[in-house]
Amino acid sequence: MTGDCVFCKIRDGQIPSAKIYEDERTFAIMDINPLNPGHTLVIIKAHEPTLFDADAADLAAAITAAKRVARALRDALKPDGLNMLQANGAAAFQSVPHLHLHLIPRFVRDGKGFDWQLTPGNRDEILANAEKIRVALGGKG
Repeated sequence: MTGDCVFCKIRDGQIPSAKIYEDERTFAIMDINPLNPGHTLVIIKAHEPTLFDADAADLAAAITAAKRVARALRDALKPDGLNMLQANGAAAFQSVPHLHLHLIPRFVRDGKGFDWQLTPGNRDEILANAEKIRVALGGKG
């Protein structure tokens, strides 16, 4: 744990939270700055800042917990949809450097949205980037 990590302090009981779920590797709490009612955070217990740092078993546990909590959100709050968001680094608007998933219930006409427009990209650039990523993955696709 880093001494000032709010999620580590919540995990360790040093800061109160509205915890709704816990297992060996994860826990889920209500977000104190909810985008919509029911906005929940699924957090890995290990202090790892990003997807790039986290252990594969912790990532698997996080997605499994997210599915379980998402089903409970659906049953309890009856949203019309659900966003699952995860940010890595300040440039991606990660506010707490400890890996977590946002589960955000969505409702028709809730006035929330994503702030980008769907604009077709440059096909040559898309294909060139795809090739770079395939190479980084160790294959040719």
